[in-house]
Amino acid sequence: MHDASAFDKPVALQIGAFAAAVDGARLPAKTRDICRQLMIDVAGLCVAARDTDYVRACLATVLSDGPATAIGHARRMNAYDAAFVNGTAAHGEDFDDTFEGGPIHAGAVIVPAVLAAAEQRGLDGAAVMKGIAVGVEIMCRMSLVTPQAMHKACFHPTAVCGGPAAAVAVGAAIGLDAEAIARAMGTAGSLASGIIEYLADGSWTKRMHAGAAAQAGLRAAFLAEAGFKGPHTVLEGHHGFYRAFGPSKKPEFSHLLDGLGERWVTDTVAFKPFACGTMTQPYVDCAIELAREGVKADDIVSILCEVGEGTVHRLWEPLALKQSPPNGYAGKFSTPYCMAVGFLDGDAGLGQFTDARTQDKAARALAAKVSFVIDPANPYPNEFTGHLRATLKDGRVVEKRRAHMRGGAHEPLTNEAILAKFRANARFGGWNEARANALEAALTQVAAGGKVDLSQAGG
Repeated sequence: MHDASAFDKPVALQIGAFAAAVDGARLPAKTRDICRQLMIDVAGLCVAARDTDYVRACLATVLSDGPATAIGHARRMNAYDAAFVNGTAAHGEDFDDTFEGGPIHAGAVIVPAVLAAAEQRGLDGAAVMKGIAVGVEIMCRMSLVTPQAMHKACFHPTAVCGGPAAAVAVGAAIGLDAEAIARAMGTAGSLASGIIEYLADGSWTKRMHAGAAAQAGLRAAFLAEAGFKGPHTVLEGHHGFYRAFGPSKKPEFSHLLDGLGERWVTDTVAFKPFACGTMTQPYVDCAIELAREGVKADDIVSILCEVGEGTVHRLWEPLALKQSPPNGYAGKFSTPYCMAVGFLDGDAGLGQFTDARTQDKAARALAAKVSFVIDPANPYPNEFTGHLRATLKDGRVVEKRRAHMRGGAHEPLTNEAILAKFRANARFGGWNEARANALEAALTQVAAGGKVDLSQAGG
């Protein structure tokens, strides 16, 4: 379906019609709750990252003041910069939401874009909820059209899908009609970018992908509002989005369009329990289970993991580098390291991914024992599974499996667990309980359709 003539109406126009028609005050209860949880999760992550070197670098690029909030910072700024700073902070520690089937991180793009638009334009909570719901829905569905092909082409799906989806989100929130939302998507297609070469050395570019996409979508929506024209056939056209970013697979647009407005895939968004790469999470749980059985690191001769082929080039190879990541950020995308600290510490949270922790001799020694074999029957990307087979010095072989990612659709985190994560992230960022509770209450008010007041989110 590369040919635009295959559709009676351009795909972006169909998306625009869906997005314009949604009533933010009448979202399904589950969808509304997910959107509320996304706002809270993103806000906590922004606070957690507020004093990091990469967020400080982003703040140094802010050029003008304005009405929008960078969460965790006193200075108020223009909407474009707020979207960029918040998106970068929310995605910076790779602790943000994900989507089984993508994988993609929608919250860190869509929430910052819509909140920035809301503060810039004085929108109410119903408009915010509409924007977040339709933006997350479209971004998740976009990731299903050419599964694995974007990563194969060296693009980061969150980066490239984020811009057009954020354009839909902001367009819906500010009240654009279907045709204008389609034009906004068309423009955002030309602003989409983000390669995955950060995998080579643990540098910071992935961190800014969500912020750059949020900013691009915001600008594209405002341009469309002003009459700027982008191509309606941006997604399916001969020179369009999927041919550019996922050329190795024929796009299947049924995943994007079927049931749109009737069945919300947003309801299946996954909240991460660990601050590391998405597909690594079930493997960390397997390692923690092994340690809880009383196995000691010195007892282990080797750990072999069965993995999906599509995860290998990002999380397993080159194996020697993944067994000894050069810094904390690289460690987040090293399954051997993530499993090692999970086994040793019982967690893979923010504290496990400092540069100093990755140099820990015990963690590196255990990571060096972890290797992989491709399982051709692995269901990735439809399911994120975990497995390990540990061979012990006494001759025993212990095996652990997880059929699904904890925090995903099959094993969702409770609302209490998401709030606990939010409060822990706020503490990590230096906030006390009272400040965290005030921000949670402000976001709950937004989710209920009330006033958008982020005064509690400042530094």
